[in-house]
Amino acid sequence: MFKAEDYNIANITACAIFGAIGFVAFIYGKKNAAWRSMIIGIALMAYPYFLSGTIAVYLIGIVLTAALYFWRD
Repeated sequence: MFKAEDYNIANITACAIFGAIGFVAFIYGKKNAAWRSMIIGIALMAYPYFLSGTIAVYLIGIVLTAALYFWRD
Protein backbone atom coordinates (compact mmCIF):
# COMPACT_ATOMS: atom_id res chain seq x y z
CA MET A 1 0.00 0.00 0.00
CA PHE A 2 1.01 3.59 -0.44
CA LYS A 3 2.72 5.59 2.25
CA ALA A 4 2.90 9.38 2.25
CA GLU A 5 6.42 9.39 0.81
CA ASP A 6 5.34 7.16 -2.11
CA TYR A 7 3.17 9.87 -3.65
CA ASN A 8 5.16 11.43 -6.44
CA ILE A 9 4.05 12.79 -9.79
CA ALA A 10 5.45 9.87 -11.79
CA ASN A 11 3.59 7.29 -9.70
CA ILE A 12 0.32 9.20 -9.74
CA THR A 13 0.61 9.68 -13.52
CA ALA A 14 1.20 5.96 -14.05
CA CYS A 15 -1.81 5.10 -11.90
CA ALA A 16 -4.01 7.49 -13.87
CA ILE A 17 -2.81 6.34 -17.30
CA PHE A 18 -3.04 2.61 -16.66
CA GLY A 19 -6.27 2.99 -14.72
CA ALA A 20 -7.83 4.78 -17.67
CA ILE A 21 -6.60 2.12 -20.10
CA GLY A 22 -7.99 -0.55 -17.77
CA PHE A 23 -11.36 1.19 -17.56
CA VAL A 24 -11.67 1.41 -21.34
CA ALA A 25 -10.61 -2.24 -21.71
CA PHE A 26 -13.16 -3.32 -19.11
CA ILE A 27 -16.01 -1.42 -20.78
CA TYR A 28 -14.99 -2.79 -24.20
CA GLY A 29 -14.89 -6.33 -22.81
CA LYS A 30 -18.24 -5.93 -21.11
CA LYS A 31 -19.96 -4.67 -24.27
CA ASN A 32 -18.47 -7.37 -26.49
CA ALA A 33 -18.46 -10.24 -23.94
CA ALA A 34 -14.67 -10.48 -24.26
CA TRP A 35 -13.55 -12.01 -20.97
CA ARG A 36 -9.84 -11.47 -21.59
CA SER A 37 -10.31 -7.74 -22.03
CA MET A 38 -12.45 -7.52 -18.91
CA ILE A 39 -9.96 -9.41 -16.74
CA ILE A 40 -6.94 -7.48 -18.01
CA GLY A 41 -8.91 -4.24 -17.57
CA ILE A 42 -9.66 -5.08 -13.95
CA ALA A 43 -6.00 -5.97 -13.40
CA LEU A 44 -4.88 -2.67 -14.93
CA MET A 45 -7.21 -0.72 -12.66
CA ALA A 46 -6.33 -2.62 -9.48
CA TYR A 47 -2.62 -3.40 -9.47
CA PRO A 48 -1.28 0.15 -8.82
CA TYR A 49 -2.95 0.11 -5.39
CA PHE A 50 -0.72 -2.75 -4.29
CA LEU A 51 2.63 -1.48 -5.57
CA SER A 52 4.63 1.47 -4.33
CA GLY A 53 7.62 1.42 -6.68
CA THR A 54 7.25 3.68 -9.68
CA ILE A 55 9.34 1.47 -11.96
CA ALA A 56 7.32 -1.60 -11.00
CA VAL A 57 4.05 0.22 -11.70
CA TYR A 58 5.24 1.25 -15.16
CA LEU A 59 6.70 -2.16 -16.05
CA ILE A 60 3.63 -4.14 -15.02
CA GLY A 61 1.37 -1.61 -16.72
CA ILE A 62 3.30 -1.91 -19.96
CA VAL A 63 3.21 -5.71 -19.80
CA LEU A 64 -0.54 -5.78 -19.12
CA THR A 65 -1.23 -3.25 -21.87
CA ALA A 66 0.85 -5.32 -24.31
CA ALA A 67 -1.09 -8.41 -23.25
CA LEU A 68 -4.30 -6.53 -23.93
CA TYR A 69 -3.05 -5.64 -27.42
CA PHE A 70 -1.63 -9.02 -28.43
CA TRP A 71 -4.38 -11.23 -26.88
CA ARG A 72 -7.29 -9.39 -28.45
CA ASP A 73 -10.12 -11.38 -29.96
